[in-house]
Amino acid sequence: MENKLIKQISIFAENKPGRLEEITERLKTADINIRAFTIAEAGDFGVLRMVVDKPDKAHDVLHDAGFTVSETEVLGVEISDSPGGLHEIATVLGSNNINVDYAYAFATATEKALLIIRVDNISNAINVLQGASVALIGLDDVK
Repeated sequence: MENKLIKQISIFAENKPGRLEEITERLKTADINIRAFTIAEAGDFGVLRMVVDKPDKAHDVLHDAGFTVSETEVLGVEISDSPGGLHEIATVLGSNNINVDYAYAFATATEKALLIIRVDNISNAINVLQGASVALIGLDDVK
Protein backbone atom coordinates (compact mmCIF):
# COMPACT_ATOMS: atom_id res chain seq x y z
CA MET A 1 0.00 0.00 0.00
CA GLU A 2 2.85 2.41 0.83
CA ASN A 3 4.02 2.66 -2.79
CA LYS A 4 0.54 3.93 -3.73
CA LEU A 5 0.79 6.91 -1.39
CA ILE A 6 2.07 10.23 -2.67
CA LYS A 7 3.52 12.87 -0.37
CA GLN A 8 2.04 16.21 -1.28
CA ILE A 9 3.68 19.44 -0.19
CA SER A 10 1.39 22.25 1.01
CA ILE A 11 2.73 25.78 1.41
CA PHE A 12 0.87 28.56 3.21
CA ALA A 13 1.95 31.86 1.67
CA GLU A 14 0.92 35.48 1.37
CA ASN A 15 -1.18 36.20 -1.70
CA LYS A 16 1.01 38.89 -3.27
CA PRO A 17 3.04 39.40 -6.45
CA GLY A 18 6.34 37.53 -6.53
CA ARG A 19 5.48 34.93 -3.88
CA LEU A 20 4.95 32.12 -6.40
CA GLU A 21 8.14 33.19 -8.16
CA GLU A 22 10.10 32.90 -4.90
CA ILE A 23 8.73 29.43 -4.16
CA THR A 24 9.38 28.11 -7.66
CA GLU A 25 12.87 29.64 -7.73
CA ARG A 26 13.78 27.81 -4.52
CA LEU A 27 12.52 24.53 -5.97
CA LYS A 28 14.30 25.12 -9.28
CA THR A 29 17.59 25.91 -7.54
CA ALA A 30 17.26 22.70 -5.49
CA ASP A 31 16.59 20.69 -8.69
CA ILE A 32 13.07 19.72 -7.60
CA ASN A 33 10.53 19.06 -10.35
CA ILE A 34 6.87 19.97 -9.84
CA ARG A 35 4.64 17.19 -11.23
CA ALA A 36 1.20 18.57 -10.25
CA PHE A 37 0.15 21.87 -8.75
CA THR A 38 -2.82 23.89 -7.51
CA ILE A 39 -3.39 27.12 -5.59
CA ALA A 40 -6.38 27.74 -3.32
CA GLU A 41 -6.88 31.43 -2.54
CA ALA A 42 -8.07 32.46 0.91
CA GLY A 43 -8.06 36.26 0.94
CA ASP A 44 -4.64 37.61 1.85
CA PHE A 45 -3.12 34.12 1.92
CA GLY A 46 -3.15 31.05 -0.26
CA VAL A 47 -2.41 27.37 0.01
CA LEU A 48 -0.20 25.95 -2.71
CA ARG A 49 -0.44 22.18 -3.03
CA MET A 50 2.01 20.30 -5.18
CA VAL A 51 3.33 16.88 -6.00
CA VAL A 52 7.07 17.01 -6.55
CA ASP A 53 9.71 14.42 -7.37
CA LYS A 54 11.61 15.00 -4.08
CA PRO A 55 8.98 15.84 -1.42
CA ASP A 56 11.23 15.59 1.65
CA LYS A 57 13.87 17.82 0.06
CA ALA A 58 11.17 20.29 -1.07
CA HIS A 59 9.80 20.44 2.46
CA ASP A 60 13.24 21.20 3.90
CA VAL A 61 14.15 23.78 1.23
CA LEU A 62 10.90 25.71 1.64
CA HIS A 63 10.83 25.43 5.43
CA ASP A 64 14.42 26.69 5.64
CA ALA A 65 13.36 29.65 3.46
CA GLY A 66 10.78 30.61 6.08
CA PHE A 67 7.62 29.18 4.53
CA THR A 68 5.00 27.30 6.50
CA VAL A 69 5.11 23.86 4.86
CA SER A 70 3.38 20.57 5.55
CA GLU A 71 3.31 17.14 3.96
CA THR A 72 0.09 15.22 3.36
CA GLU A 73 -0.50 11.77 1.94
CA VAL A 74 -2.68 11.79 -1.16
CA LEU A 75 -3.59 9.33 -3.89
CA GLY A 76 -2.86 9.53 -7.59
CA VAL A 77 -5.71 8.01 -9.56
CA GLU A 78 -5.60 7.35 -13.28
CA ILE A 79 -8.91 8.26 -14.92
CA SER A 80 -10.23 8.26 -18.43
CA ASP A 81 -9.78 11.62 -20.16
CA SER A 82 -13.34 11.52 -21.47
CA PRO A 83 -16.83 12.57 -20.39
CA GLY A 84 -17.73 10.63 -17.24
CA GLY A 85 -14.15 9.75 -16.27
CA LEU A 86 -14.31 11.66 -12.99
CA HIS A 87 -17.87 10.47 -12.39
CA GLU A 88 -16.67 6.84 -12.39
CA ILE A 89 -14.22 7.56 -9.57
CA ALA A 90 -16.75 9.69 -7.67
CA THR A 91 -19.26 6.85 -7.87
CA VAL A 92 -16.81 4.25 -6.55
CA LEU A 93 -15.80 6.48 -3.65
CA GLY A 94 -19.27 7.81 -2.85
CA SER A 95 -20.95 4.42 -2.93
CA ASN A 96 -18.34 3.20 -0.44
CA ASN A 97 -18.85 6.16 1.90
CA ILE A 98 -15.42 7.70 1.26
CA ASN A 99 -15.33 11.49 1.36
CA VAL A 100 -13.09 13.48 -0.96
CA ASP A 101 -11.61 16.40 0.98
CA TYR A 102 -10.15 18.00 -2.16
CA ALA A 103 -8.86 17.05 -5.58
CA TYR A 104 -7.05 18.42 -8.61
CA ALA A 105 -6.35 16.86 -11.96
CA PHE A 106 -4.47 17.23 -15.21
CA ALA A 107 -4.61 15.54 -18.58
CA THR A 108 -1.64 13.60 -19.90
CA ALA A 109 -0.43 13.08 -23.46
CA THR A 110 -2.43 9.84 -23.57
CA GLU A 111 -6.16 9.30 -23.26
CA LYS A 112 -5.75 9.28 -19.49
CA ALA A 113 -5.77 11.99 -16.85
CA LEU A 114 -4.27 11.97 -13.38
CA LEU A 115 -6.43 12.89 -10.41
CA ILE A 116 -4.77 13.79 -7.12
CA ILE A 117 -7.18 13.25 -4.22
CA ARG A 118 -7.14 13.69 -0.49
CA VAL A 119 -9.71 11.45 1.17
CA ASP A 120 -10.90 10.93 4.72
CA ASN A 121 -9.79 7.27 4.87
CA ILE A 122 -6.82 6.66 2.59
CA SER A 123 -6.32 2.94 3.29
CA ASN A 124 -10.00 2.20 2.70
CA ALA A 125 -9.91 4.28 -0.50
CA ILE A 126 -6.94 2.27 -1.78
CA ASN A 127 -8.75 -1.01 -1.14
CA VAL A 128 -12.00 0.20 -2.70
CA LEU A 129 -10.34 1.70 -5.78
CA GLN A 130 -8.12 -1.33 -6.38
CA GLY A 131 -11.17 -3.57 -5.90
CA ALA A 132 -12.89 -1.61 -8.67
CA SER A 133 -9.82 -2.08 -10.94
CA VAL A 134 -8.90 1.60 -10.78
CA ALA A 135 -5.20 2.25 -11.45
CA LEU A 136 -3.42 4.03 -8.61
CA ILE A 137 -0.31 5.96 -9.53
CA GLY A 138 2.53 6.22 -7.01
CA LEU A 139 5.22 8.90 -6.89
CA ASP A 140 7.62 6.72 -8.88
CA ASP A 141 5.04 6.67 -11.69
CA VAL A 142 4.82 10.49 -11.91
CA LYS A 143 8.55 11.22 -12.12
